[in-house]
Order: sequence, then C-alpha cells, then structure tokens
Amino acid sequence: MSDVAVVNNPFGAPAQHASNHEAAVEVAVQRELAEVQGLVVMARKYPRDPVQAMDRILGACTRQSLAEHALYSYSRGGTEISGPSIRLAEVLAQNWGNLSFGVREVEQRAYAGRPGESTLVAYCWDLETNVREERVFQVKHERHTRQGVTRLTDQRDVYEAIANQGARRLRACILAVIPGDVIETAVEQCEATLLAKADTSPEAVGKLVKAFEPFGVTREMIETRIQRRIDTIRPAQIVQLRKVWSSLNDGMSVAADWFQAKAEAADAPAAEAKGSEGLKAKLRSAKDAPASGPPGQSSPASPPGGPPAPREPGEEG
Repeated sequence: MSDVAVVNNPFGAPAQHASNHEAAVEVAVQRELAEVQGLVVMARKYPRDPVQAMDRILGACTRQSLAEHALYSYSRGGTEISGPSIRLAEVLAQNWGNLSFGVREVEQRAYAGRPGESTLVAYCWDLETNVREERVFQVKHERHTRQGVTRLTDQRDVYEAIANQGARRLRACILAVIPGDVIETAVEQCEATLLAKADTSPEAVGKLVKAFEPFGVTREMIETRIQRRIDTIRPAQIVQLRKVWSSLNDGMSVAADWFQAKAEAADAPAAEAKGSEGLKAKLRSAKDAPASGPPGQSSPASPPGGPPAPREPGEEG
C-alpha cells in the first residue's frame, strides 16, 4: 500500500493559537458583554414607574441643600442663560432609574515639551428604551490663568481638569436622555424651594457675601448689581445670586460677566447718556454755566473814559 500525499485545502485557514494577551482580551470582552446584557435584562424585568420616579425627583428637589446647588446661570451675548447643574442632573438620573451613565477615559497621551492630552467619552444610556447619548472629547493637561497657560504634570491636577470638563459633558448627556418635561418640573420645584426657604437674615447674607470673596467680588459690587443695599436684599435676589455663585464655582463664567468694578460702576451713568439725550445734557450745562472768556483770560474791564459809575444823591462830583 503506497502513501498518498494530502493536499492542503486552499479555502481552509491555518490553525492559529491565541497568545496569552489575546486570551486575556477575549475574557475581558466577554465579561463586559455579560455585564451589559445583565443590565438590559434587569431593566426589562423591572421597568421604571414614571409616577414613582417623578415623586422621588420632586421629593429630592424639596431639600434646600440640593436646591441651592441645583441651578446655574451665566451670561452670553448680553443674555442670561439658566439651567440645571450637574448636581441636579445626577439626582435626576439616579431617581429616574434604569440609566447607565458616566465618564470614561479612553486614552491619555504625554508629549515632550508641551501639555499632554486625554481622550474621554461621556455617555448616558436608557436601558429600557435603548436611547443612548455619547460625547467624545479631548482635554489638554493645562490650566489657563491670568499669568498665561500652565502645564499640568501632577496627576491630581490632571484628574481635576478631566473631572471638571467631564462633568459638563455628562450633564449634557443626561439631560438629552431624560424627558424635557421631567427636567422642567424639577427646575420649578428647586426654584420654589429656594423662594420658600430663602434666608435674608444678616447672618445668611453675610455668608453669601463671604462666599463670593474667592472670586474677587466685594460687597459694593453685589450692591451695584442688585441696585440696593445688601441688608435690604429680597428673597428672589438671594436665589439669583446663588445661581451666579454656582456658575462661578463650576467655571461656567467669570466675575466680570456679572459684576462691575467700582470705577466702572461710577462711569456707567455718564456712558449711558448718548445721542440726543447726551446733546441736550451738554446744552443745558452750557446754558447754566456763567459766560466767561477763553481759559486763562479774565473778564474784560470797563474801558478808560467810559461812563462813570452812578453816584448817590447828595454826593459831590
């Protein structure tokens, strides 16, 4: 019996043996897939009750500690824009239920001679409706100050910069998934809580003024904005100033967007008089001023030989 040579199948792939690294990657992928499938199954098995979820959200918004940090406000193009902060967005996601959200760092690069850069993904996924919002963005490892751009090398500084930028994108993702009427109702409840519990006592006002000091805002600058003395502030103005403080604390705006320096406030009324009103004011001031010659020249005296001054009766010439 003669041996027959076996020809390799041209359509068959050669046998490959997975390396240890490939095997570890495969295990991680399977574990991640099983975790996601488990979340989806649990969300479908225990769907959210919108009534109970809304009750939990409204109950959380009645807490003063949350309401004080739930809203932010910033100025853009002369228009004041207000909305829910990241703290309120997190409370909405936690109480709405069956949401998977977070910020994940995908890549971090370091360069020689210039700041590094991190690539991150912020996401929010509704496990029931399969609606997913995702934002991919880059964060440079640098900090902008009045002295210029500072390169960040400490890992703690890098983490804080990433967390600050990531919180803004995460808020946008959460607000894009949760229904708009739910968000509007929560904002209204937070504003009602602030108005009902706004403390205008001297101690509370003093704490509010002190909270603005790290941003270079003085008591006089606050009084210029509210157009009244700080001891006569109204509850609605307390609410507005808290929104401004949240905006400054979150880095959404700077103090110059809201407050005028003392010199600028003094010059503001004069700068507002323009056009015909400004011309009328100048004419009125010129009419009221006494007639005088050019600067540095005295009023002309009576010429010699002019008419003598009138004499009193009985006075001899």
